[in-house]
Amino acid sequence: MSQNPLQAHRPEPIHLKGDILVFTRKSDIQDTIQALVLGKQVLVEEFYSNGLDLLKELSSYLKKSLPNQSFLEQREYRTEYRNLSNSILLRVKEHELQVKKAPEIGWLAKLYPELSDFFLPFPQVQGLNSGWQWYKNGIKIPCLRNKIHPYYGVYFPTRFEHIVLFDNWLRRYQGPKKAAIDVGVGSGILSLLMVQHGFQKVFGTDINSNAIIGLTEFMGDTKLSRKIALDFGHLFGKWVKPTELIVFNPPWLPSSKESNSLGDAIYYSEQLFPEFFEGASQRLLPEGHLLVIFSNLAQITGVTDKHPIEHELLSGGRFELERCLKKSVKEASQKTQRNQYWRGDEVVELWVLKHRL
Repeated sequence: MSQNPLQAHRPEPIHLKGDILVFTRKSDIQDTIQALVLGKQVLVEEFYSNGLDLLKELSSYLKKSLPNQSFLEQREYRTEYRNLSNSILLRVKEHELQVKKAPEIGWLAKLYPELSDFFLPFPQVQGLNSGWQWYKNGIKIPCLRNKIHPYYGVYFPTRFEHIVLFDNWLRRYQGPKKAAIDVGVGSGILSLLMVQHGFQKVFGTDINSNAIIGLTEFMGDTKLSRKIALDFGHLFGKWVKPTELIVFNPPWLPSSKESNSLGDAIYYSEQLFPEFFEGASQRLLPEGHLLVIFSNLAQITGVTDKHPIEHELLSGGRFELERCLKKSVKEASQKTQRNQYWRGDEVVELWVLKHRL
């Protein structure tokens, strides 16, 4: 990797299109929203809170015109909100936001070292700010001894039932622990758990360069860096040697028109599972175990009635089921603004597969 260093992905600086509308406390907020609807760019000036006020009013405006109740309707609302809100801009100069009472965001220097004066969409700045706090302060994950420090743009869970399922399976696992493959290593939680439970070597992959950059930085020259090897690549990457355990925590929803930096961690393509199971069949030792962490979220929300793991077991001809462990998901907080009525029916699943005899 030192010979061909990875480039971290980041929110792209915005090029201004003609005259830009300036938004301050004296601006008419409804006129500003209409300008956004007509495709105008808006620059927030004076105070950071001005941008927060504009986003809040934009959300209220869209909720009046778009239904926001069902899971699919919420997708449509989020898509329109994202399209309009990303035309609300902030200026960054010398790696600082050019408004008063703005948060200090270390990513501005870390991800944009070559830029001194540029513009970013306000929602992307919010994401950078949240990401910086998680990275700087760390996040406590159940079952892990130490906090994780997720790099910008790397998915990490905010609910942990599937982590507990996986940890419980590892506690009872009596097989060999020479090597494992973690497909889509992300923030490293599953790999760290496997090392914690005695695996000598874990080979992790990810198509998100920030995941590889962040974990490499996190491990440094510690013992972890000798136990966890990383590769930037699709599915299994360069790892071809068979192992006794393959672990995959794929996206739980089929692809939609939504797209963002975390899209590949949230939505799966039609080709993902067939390609994964074919690659796994070639890399799993004869007595090995294939673990897939999944959920019934897509089925209970009406996104699809097809379960990719059940489909593989019925028609793939490569694997058979040893057991499927399930755990109900804690219902959504009453404080959440989204209608998440389906959460009471959601179940996370740990599918334990082996080669078909």
